[in-house]
Amino acid sequence: MLNIRPTGDILGATVTGIDLAKPMSDADFATILRALGEHGVLRFPEQLLEPAALRDFSARFGSIQGSVTGKFQDPQVPEVGILSNIIEDGKPIGIADAGQDWHTDMSYRDTMGFVNVLNAHKVPRRDGKPLGNTLFANMHAAYEALDPALKERLQGMTATHDFNKFWEGMLAKGSTRGPLTPEQRKSRPPSVHPIFLTHPITGRKVLYCNPGYAVRINELDEAESDRVLQQLFAHQLEPRFIYTHVWAERDLLIWDNIGTLHNALPDYAPHEHRLMKRCQVMADRVFQPAFLQQALAPAAHAR
Repeated sequence: MLNIRPTGDILGATVTGIDLAKPMSDADFATILRALGEHGVLRFPEQLLEPAALRDFSARFGSIQGSVTGKFQDPQVPEVGILSNIIEDGKPIGIADAGQDWHTDMSYRDTMGFVNVLNAHKVPRRDGKPLGNTLFANMHAAYEALDPALKERLQGMTATHDFNKFWEGMLAKGSTRGPLTPEQRKSRPPSVHPIFLTHPITGRKVLYCNPGYAVRINELDEAESDRVLQQLFAHQLEPRFIYTHVWAERDLLIWDNIGTLHNALPDYAPHEHRLMKRCQVMADRVFQPAFLQQALAPAAHAR
């Protein structure tokens, strides 16, 4: 029996009573999808999935985005990426610095990111304490708490999101990932999205403008855009909107990129090993009314 236990914090719930290695029933998928909109971050403990099962679970939510570099993928299931600081035979087995600043996945694409699915194989520890927590910020709450005058002013405005902003920011911090080639940059052109976006599951507004990728409010001049962006970034990262997930081995975490921001804390050393398997799912279905109506119908009947 599927059980959803909220954290009691600004985000998050723990889901038990399901084996994600097996195909999900329509009723369970509907319940999980509705809970994802409500809680933003869902933890499924004691789930260590084989790559094909991780891909199949993730694909229920939408199409899976591949790697921009073509590196650090499961050799048999390329939809599954590898995040790790482990070095084998002198070579890294995964991306060592993924997600290490505030952002939301794929806002730089016309078809934005919907969910990120992360399965913990190895969690770094020091003196028994887990390291590498992931922080999340609630963008439903950030929108609702925004100054009414600013909310009215920005109504209907859009922001440009650029993949290269985050990549260059990582390089400036000393990342070894290397600069993008012209071909790689061309494959990730900037995109434009409303600053206030209607969430497809909740029907409520979210503040969709993140520090990792947002570079310009298009309806303002450059100086004013910079000023307002900094104001928005400072607002959405206030402590009252933040939830911290502390990892355990065999956690499977799924989060909603439309309604949250996230930041992976790099507070562990190279010898403190971290290994995660990941699928990044695009929002190519969740904004389709027919998909949502069909997907959520079993949950509505269950109530």
